[in-house]
Amino acid sequence: MPESTPPRHILTRFDNALNELRSDLLRMASLAEQSFSSAARALAGRDENLCNRVIAEDEEVDSLEKKIDLDGIAIITRFQPVAHDFRRVFSTMKAATDLERVADQAVNIARRTKRLLTTTELPETRTLEPMFTAASGILHDSIDALADENQELGSSLKPRDRLLDKMQHEFIERITRRMEEDPVNAQSYLDLVLIARVIERVGDHAVNIGEDSVFASTARDIRRES
Repeated sequence: MPESTPPRHILTRFDNALNELRSDLLRMASLAEQSFSSAARALAGRDENLCNRVIAEDEEVDSLEKKIDLDGIAIITRFQPVAHDFRRVFSTMKAATDLERVADQAVNIARRTKRLLTTTELPETRTLEPMFTAASGILHDSIDALADENQELGSSLKPRDRLLDKMQHEFIERITRRMEEDPVNAQSYLDLVLIARVIERVGDHAVNIGEDSVFASTARDIRRES
């Protein structure tokens, strides 16, 4: 016997719960994207107040991740969704984890920036701006892909992340040479290297979110596709 369709009131409650879960995710995505952008501006503008704001606002992102995790488990337990509906809940929970880590990386940048503010600004700081721009673009598109379940956009992020990886490697090579030439500022150069690595990790998290969007819409796992 085929399974009967759940009563309309059950379907309505499920739709409402899923919509609230997705709304929380989009709120979290907006905050994480804003934190990363603010961290970039704090570094470029040597703005300690903006650094402090990034650090303080991380608490709301953490709270939303916990809420999404608990609500997602509750939806799966209560409604036992199948197929596409289950993938949407599961992908939302996974994306929340990556968004929380994006916000954490923004906090890492803010803390490194605060230390850099105690020393003379290095000209090499400005050469991080193209990396910030590239990572921000990937992150923004990953969020759009997840919101719209756009598999084409979600699948397009990995090649862009490889370019970001290349930018990171080239930056670190340049800064390593500068550390040898200017050992007095070695700690500041090291902070810039660590910021570059953090930016690259944001790209990785964005790719993960894009992969979640593809899985949610098609059940296709593209994590190991080239």
